[in-house]
Amino acid sequence: MELNDAMELIKIARESIKSKKIVETRFKEKRGAFVTLHTFPEKRLRGCIGFIEPIFQLGEAIQRAAIAAAYSDPRFQPLSKEEINKVIIEISILSKPKEIKVEELKQEDGAILEFKGHKGVFLPQVWEELPNKEDFLNALCLKAGLPPYCWKENIKLYKFSVEAFEEEKPNGEVKRVKI
Repeated sequence: MELNDAMELIKIARESIKSKKIVETRFKEKRGAFVTLHTFPEKRLRGCIGFIEPIFQLGEAIQRAAIAAAYSDPRFQPLSKEEINKVIIEISILSKPKEIKVEELKQEDGAILEFKGHKGVFLPQVWEELPNKEDFLNALCLKAGLPPYCWKENIKLYKFSVEAFEEEKPNGEVKRVKI
């Protein structure tokens, strides 16, 4: 994805957070996408919601994810009007998930774990916080509502890659996130 397109998508995400509305965009390709909000300047997580599967056109997926990250992430209170211009927006555009064996998972991969009707997802950016593969997989099990080490069972594991972009500061320049 071109930087100009990412800048436009981040602007669209911010507008949708402000208006709580979804508008038609030129981004028609169906893609999985996540929107992550971070506080500024602390860069603490403030919300992260997305769609693994390409069920929406990219423009719509970004808007739906932005609104949900701002107001419906169960880990956080809804974003207040005062906070809207105090958060950094990051967008992640996902590749199609591919089933793999645990041994094949690499640090640049996003991961989806499925086991006994439970599902957990980590974007590749989570490796920054959990660089040890075992810790990453244990935390992914916990996120899925399962005990750690469930990944040693007969789970389904999928990998995906992302193209990620973020604002340097609220309403600021947009840069590609290195993963």
